[in-house]
Amino acid sequence: MRLDKYLSQCTQLTRSLATTAIRQGRVRVNEKIIKSSSQKINEDTDIVLLNGQALADKLGHRYFILNKPAGFICANHDLEHKVVFELLNNEINLDRLHTVGRLDVDTTGLVLISDDGQWSHTITSPKYHQEKTYHVELAQPLIEDAQEQVEKGIMLHGETHLTKPGKLEHISDTHVSLSITEGRYHQVKRMFAALGNRVVGLHRHSIGELALDETLQEGEYRALTPQEVLLLGKTS
Repeated sequence: MRLDKYLSQCTQLTRSLATTAIRQGRVRVNEKIIKSSSQKINEDTDIVLLNGQALADKLGHRYFILNKPAGFICANHDLEHKVVFELLNNEINLDRLHTVGRLDVDTTGLVLISDDGQWSHTITSPKYHQEKTYHVELAQPLIEDAQEQVEKGIMLHGETHLTKPGKLEHISDTHVSLSITEGRYHQVKRMFAALGNRVVGLHRHSIGELALDETLQEGEYRALTPQEVLLLGKTS
C-alpha cells in the first residue's frame, strides 16, 4: 500500500495532509525517514511512525490517566464546552479513545481514558465493585447521622432503590471524603442534597487501588503502567 494512503487510513489526516507530513520528514518507516508519499509499505510487517509515535493499529490498546481541570467535559466533541481530549494534544487518533465513565464539567480530578472497551467495563460496571473516592467540599456541616445514612444507603430524589452502601470520612466540618461503587447520574451531588446539604467543590481522588498521580498538574496526563492497567482491570 502507498504510504500516504496508509497514513490517511490510520489517522485523521487527509491524503493531502498525509503527503505534507511525509514531505516535512515527520514520517518514518522502520526508523528511516521517508519523504515520498508513493513509497510502498507492508502493512503487516513495517512499523510506521508519525511525529515519533507508532500508528494506533501497531500500538495495541492505550491507557491514560488525566488530572481533569474544571471547565472540561468528558466527551470527544462538544459545541459549548472544552473537552478533555483537547488536553491530549500529543496523541493521534483521538476519536478512537473514550473516557472511562464521566466527571461533570465542574468536577476535577482523576479521569481514565482508553480505547479498550472491555477494560473500561470492568471499571464502570457496579457488579465489579470498583470503589471511587471523592474529596467533597460542602456548603455547610453535615447532619449528625450522615455517616450512618451513607453506610446504609440513601434514597435519591426520583429513584426507587437506595444507593449501595458507601463510606464517609470527615476531614473538617465542611470537607469530607466519600467512597462509592456506583456511578448514577450526578450521584455524589444528589446524595448530599438528600442529606440537606450542597456540594460546592468535587474532586475525584482515586479509582480502585489507583490514586491520582501527585506529579500530574491540572490538565496533565500520562500513560498507565502495565501494572496499573492490570490492577484496575481485575474483576475480583
